[in-house]
Amino acid sequence: MNAMEISRTGLDVEWRRLEVIAQNIANVNTTIDANGEPYRPLRLLSGPAGSFNSVLAERANKTDLRGVSVYSIEAQNVVPRQVYEPAHPQADTEGYVSYPGFDHAAEMALMVKTSRAYEANIVAMNAARQMYSKALDIGRRS
Repeated sequence: MNAMEISRTGLDVEWRRLEVIAQNIANVNTTIDANGEPYRPLRLLSGPAGSFNSVLAERANKTDLRGVSVYSIEAQNVVPRQVYEPAHPQADTEGYVSYPGFDHAAEMALMVKTSRAYEANIVAMNAARQMYSKALDIGRRS
């Protein structure tokens, strides 16, 4: 796998991570999901494509790396935040409504971090493209 393909896998993973973060932010005031359960924020788990042992073997044998991939998207086990709203249709017997219990500021910070990782993959892809282009130019001259 060449450098551009590896960067592309990074772009795919970071784009999917941005989608998950956007879904969490969009559901910050969602009381229940389609299953009738309180909305639980999601997290995308990613890492090297292939097992850790295969990555080490590829590095030792100097074979091509395979980039990164999404392992799973899992619901976080966070305690819902309780808001006293007795007039709300989803209020319990004591008048409390359960909203997703995640930190909005931390989610926004993760979104900025993820967008920077996405940009870094674009920069790496452009650098690889420029190197390939220069190599072709040198090949044409000789």
